[in-house]
Amino acid sequence: MSVPIRVLGLGAGGHAKVVIETLAGMGGYAVIGLLDPRTELYGTTVLGVPVLGGDELLERQYDDGVTHAFIGVGGVGHTRPRRLLYELVRRHRFDIVSVVHPRAIVSPSASVGGGATILAGAVVNADARIGENVILNSGALVEHECVIGNHVHIAPGALLASGVTVEDGAHVGLGSCVRQGVHIGAGAIIGAGAAVVANVEAGVIVAGVPARVLRPRDGT
Repeated sequence: MSVPIRVLGLGAGGHAKVVIETLAGMGGYAVIGLLDPRTELYGTTVLGVPVLGGDELLERQYDDGVTHAFIGVGGVGHTRPRRLLYELVRRHRFDIVSVVHPRAIVSPSASVGGGATILAGAVVNADARIGENVILNSGALVEHECVIGNHVHIAPGALLASGVTVEDGAHVGLGSCVRQGVHIGAGAIIGAGAAVVANVEAGVIVAGVPARVLRPRDGT
């Protein structure tokens, strides 16, 4: 019987709970602890996993032989905090676990970048390309020949028709639909329930049916 890989989680909120349960379903991993900046969580547990402290413990954990980690921060709208954590963990030399729920469907001709999280009911169809540190949340659909950049969050129930491109750091909101061939620029936010029928510029927020630009996104 093989020894499970010990994994450290970054973040101790709701998304971390989902990842912990998904890793348990995948098998082969043992989550040994979580790191989170919120001091009030220190000494507590999340689904039985202890919150050990803050990010300052990364180096100590690596020196103790824990070389794998997951990013347990989701994010509604802004994907920057997750990207910064991903970059921090990589600088500390950890291997970032790719998490694929047993009830997700990923085509054998699709490619999935490191550190991606693909949750229950998500579908990635033929020849789609998924970047690093992407979340494909519960029930999301990425159709054939879509290209998803790094640090993108496709929210629960979002539907991307064939040939859609989503550039780095964009967020495609809960239950939204994107027409085939549409290009979504870097850092854009697609509002919940939006119907995106035309290209979306980088760094803007769109919403509505059909989706229209509301304003530039705050921050990066």
